Amino acid sequence: MAEIRKRLTTGRLVSLVGPGGVGKTRLAIRTAAELGRGFSDGAYLVELAEVRDPALVANAVLDALDLRNEAAKKPHEILAASLKEKRLLLVLDNCEHLLQAAGQLGTEVLRAAPDVKVIATSREPLQVGGEQVVPIAPLELPETGESLAALKRNDAAMLFEERADAASGSFELSASNQIAVASLCRRLDGLPLAIELAAVRTRVLTVEEILARLDDRFDLLTGGSRAALPRHQTLQTTIDWSHDLLTEPERILLRRLCVFAGRFPREDVQAVCASKGLPAASVVHLLSSLIEKSLVMKEEFKGQVCYRLHETMREYASLKLDDAREKDEIENRLVEHYRTTCLGLIDQQRHGLVQWLGWVDLEIDNIRSVLQRCLERRQFAAGIDIAASLAYYWVTHGTTESIRWLDRLLEPGEGSMPTLTRAYALRGWLSLLQGDPTAATPWTVRAVAMARKTEDLSLLSQSLSIAATAADVGGDASGATRFLEEAETINAGLEDYAARIELLQAYGVHAFFVGDADTARTVSLEGARLSREAGDLFLLESMLRNLAMNAMGTGDLVSAKRWMLDALRVVRQIDHRISQYYLLTVLAWHADSSANPRLAAQLLGAAASVGTEAGAGIVGPQASVTAQTTESIIRTVGEAKFESDYNAGKRMGRERAMRLALGEPDPEDAGVATETASGTLARREVEVAHLVAEGLSNKQIGARLYISEGTVATHVRNIMNKLGVNSRAQIASWMASSAR
Repeated sequence: MAEIRKRLTTGRLVSLVGPGGVGKTRLAIRTAAELGRGFSDGAYLVELAEVRDPALVANAVLDALDLRNEAAKKPHEILAASLKEKRLLLVLDNCEHLLQAAGQLGTEVLRAAPDVKVIATSREPLQVGGEQVVPIAPLELPETGESLAALKRNDAAMLFEERADAASGSFELSASNQIAVASLCRRLDGLPLAIELAAVRTRVLTVEEILARLDDRFDLLTGGSRAALPRHQTLQTTIDWSHDLLTEPERILLRRLCVFAGRFPREDVQAVCASKGLPAASVVHLLSSLIEKSLVMKEEFKGQVCYRLHETMREYASLKLDDAREKDEIENRLVEHYRTTCLGLIDQQRHGLVQWLGWVDLEIDNIRSVLQRCLERRQFAAGIDIAASLAYYWVTHGTTESIRWLDRLLEPGEGSMPTLTRAYALRGWLSLLQGDPTAATPWTVRAVAMARKTEDLSLLSQSLSIAATAADVGGDASGATRFLEEAETINAGLEDYAARIELLQAYGVHAFFVGDADTARTVSLEGARLSREAGDLFLLESMLRNLAMNAMGTGDLVSAKRWMLDALRVVRQIDHRISQYYLLTVLAWHADSSANPRLAAQLLGAAASVGTEAGAGIVGPQASVTAQTTESIIRTVGEAKFESDYNAGKRMGRERAMRLALGEPDPEDAGVATETASGTLARREVEVAHLVAEGLSNKQIGARLYISEGTVATHVRNIMNKLGVNSRAQIASWMASSAR
């Protein structure tokens, strides 16, 4: 760690390089937790093991930094704009399969942000200018004949003791086992993953038995020579040994799990991996058994239990899947599982958006992997079924990414007519978000044409409505009127919520462009009522924002504020950053109109920060609102006070800005509670989080704080839920980033 710290003082990109299983990630996280306190904007962990497409490396960094791509900007541009004034430490973990993309991104970030530094972990250097390479050796090996006291201070022996105790519940380094433990750690070359795999076997074997059996395995490979194998062969042999000790159902499940790119819940495993010889009912038991053997990792993601494979273990399992000649079958099951699930959940976007977004967040790495498989295997119909079913996720999380998927999957024109209709309409919508109505129009025209072929009146009405909006934005009001009239005729005999709400939304846009304030208010009121009854939060927020803008335009400040605050509470639930940006801007206008210019300046600053982090530019009505409000504030308080309050707003952070806008009290920070995106950590949770960041196990934390291991586990779950993270590593990273 001292060497890494030294390199970071003279350089800005330090790569920790070493073989798989050597502990690069562990060291990087510990270093970030230690050094993060010296960065005013903290330290962040970017996990790249699950990223298979080099084009998505920047998206992974956006996710780690809690930034959004909601305005179809290039991810690199959002990163450059958001980080240019930041002082933070970025950890890019597991770069070996993405060397060029990771190296290019690291270089671009460092060029754009002079106060950002990067630690990368990889099996080989990134080979970019300015990179400083730190080779990572395994844990220090215990000396032969080392005393028990000295052995207890040795990192390799300490790791073995901790993992063995977790597995057996009663293991402790002692005079009776110290020689065997020291010998085993040396035999395993101090490789953390190999030591963990061996330690879990203390549940059924003594250390001496583990050592003897591993030596037998090594002897078979070396012809009886005691010369050490290369370290990668040591790890391979240890994994082989662990694999051979599994039951056949455990082996089957382990190899099939490699098809998941990221975390996965139990339901996915049952759907994809179960077969005649592996009943779905047995999956839970088998998963538990693989977890106990340290072959599968169990995590929590936003309160939901899920699982994942260590990257080295995924590679090993993939080889076993090839050997079993099951790869095509299991991967086809994977594609069909996500196709069926995504299509089956389409309606949840309207009527259960918060829960649906949580599901996509958990599954997005697997979904991306499946989409890539569909492209590679020319399974375009399946791919477009999946991509087109995620409309609200793409709009709230990744517009540029979705355009990339849709354009590639739509090129052959394969797919069912309903799916192609939705896909063409979505693609047109995304072009509108890019501010390009010219590009949107051909897509919306194709959507209408395809909808006519389906004879699905609801789909046709929805397609006509988005075509009307594209026409209005493109300056063709008469064309928009024709689309609206046809959609209205269809709706007259159609009792369909989706068709009606999309038509009302299109009417609202049309009324804005033709200057019909009364119609805009009428359709938005009806739309707000219908969407609230349906639980359609996305459209509800839009209708409420339309009402607020209408009220501001007519000078009805009381109604405007009521609509704005209602909309802000809704958009807070779905975490739509562009809408938060719009609403903060309009609330600033309201504050200035209500003779509160300093609040207005702070809200404008906060809006600018939120917009930058979502990739939004100040365009359209927001540009004129911002300009007019800024000029008004400066006339009232002067440029110096405006700049001071504006910059204070930019620094306050999104959640604090939301509380300010909503008039909510700011939680008192007396050095006890730690502010998070969704609340605060209690005193005990802060203590537990600090100890997690130090690398302590639940048992060690319990002993330190004099509480039970079960209580610690509960605290850790609560911390993960509040921080919105899913691993202890991310808790450590967050604690480092929160240290100011």
